[in-house]
Amino acid sequence: MITPFDDAYFMRKAYQEAELAFEEGEIPIGAVIVVADRIIARAHNLTERLNDVTAHAEMQAITSAANFIGGKYLKDCTLYVTIEPCQMCGGALFWSQIGRIVYGARDEQRGCIALGTKLHPKTILNGGVMERECSELLQRFFKERRKTN
Repeated sequence: MITPFDDAYFMRKAYQEAELAFEEGEIPIGAVIVVADRIIARAHNLTERLNDVTAHAEMQAITSAANFIGGKYLKDCTLYVTIEPCQMCGGALFWSQIGRIVYGARDEQRGCIALGTKLHPKTILNGGVMERECSELLQRFFKERRKTN
């Protein structure tokens, strides 16, 4: 079956979530979770608003998707996230048994790849989708933040 939806399409949706985070003064990371070409969860970082270090975009999306599905396992789902998940999010994604993770930019210091975080053995990991745009949004956020501090 031919579908108009591809990884770039869904990453643009995650990027829109990152832009919302940016506007709200949150670190601009966005995520969507998709099943059968349908977005079932949208999220962005809420760590500042909720005063909660665990309120990463991925964590918010996992909870939302599990509530939508009515179960904790996301085997048939794909997470699109604008940056490589951190170790905490990677652990949660392991337990959710998510089928696939697609990320934009690498996090060379705190990402799950750099830290050797194990994902579920059946999880497929793909990166580099809209890498430049995702990376530039993060860089712009921190550049502007340094100006005001």
